[in-house]
Amino acid sequence: MAMRSGTRESQSKIRVLKPPAVRRGELIDCAQRLFLERGYERTTINDVILATGLSKGAFYHYFRSKEDLLEAIAQRFAEQSLAFVGALQAEPGRDALASLNLVLAVSREWKLEYMRELRAMFTTLLKPENAVLYQRIVAAVFAVLTPALAAIIERGRGEGTFAAGDPRVSAEALLQLANGRRPVIIDALAKAETDPAAAVEMVLRRVRAEEGVVDRILGLPAGSVALIGSVEELAAMMRAWSEPDRGTGAEAV
Repeated sequence: MAMRSGTRESQSKIRVLKPPAVRRGELIDCAQRLFLERGYERTTINDVILATGLSKGAFYHYFRSKEDLLEAIAQRFAEQSLAFVGALQAEPGRDALASLNLVLAVSREWKLEYMRELRAMFTTLLKPENAVLYQRIVAAVFAVLTPALAAIIERGRGEGTFAAGDPRVSAEALLQLANGRRPVIIDALAKAETDPAAAVEMVLRRVRAEEGVVDRILGLPAGSVALIGSVEELAAMMRAWSEPDRGTGAEAV
């Protein structure tokens, strides 16, 4: 009996060998899940180690601290955002304004498709204990989107389509404008549960005002940039948020 027990114990210690990139990705996945469930401040490195079943030595081979894990999560969000924008920019035959509106349109379609995941992420990131994680993700995403957006603005200036000032400052202003929408979206999504029409109107007023500001920043005629798409698209997002099994988050609008 003792021999069988020892055999089971030995087998339980066997580690599956995986490529370093795969193992590192699994650690990031696990940390992200725990940070969202428990909050960044309440999650320890030991929590991550226990959840993955790795030894401390194996963990520290990939990450030196919890801060390193947070940075890796934020960087992954940033890389995904950059890849998304880069793929759209690479499509030929569009001027800068068409490229900008395409980025916005495809982004809305993608978020509508992944509503369940976005709703889960959004509602968790809004918790006070996840403020550090949220701000780090936003900063990382802005760091890579700013030059990508600035490149579109610079191209528009060269084409004579945009009459914007400094492209990088203009890009930063557009991103900060969108980030400032967050409190309105939070209130609207809460209202969408009981009064979808009022929720749509709240967001519509805010975003239509933003579109006017963006047009002025870029030196475009009024109505050139479509941040929100049609009223029907916005209403569909709000309805989806209210459905129990499907939803979206602040980033979806």
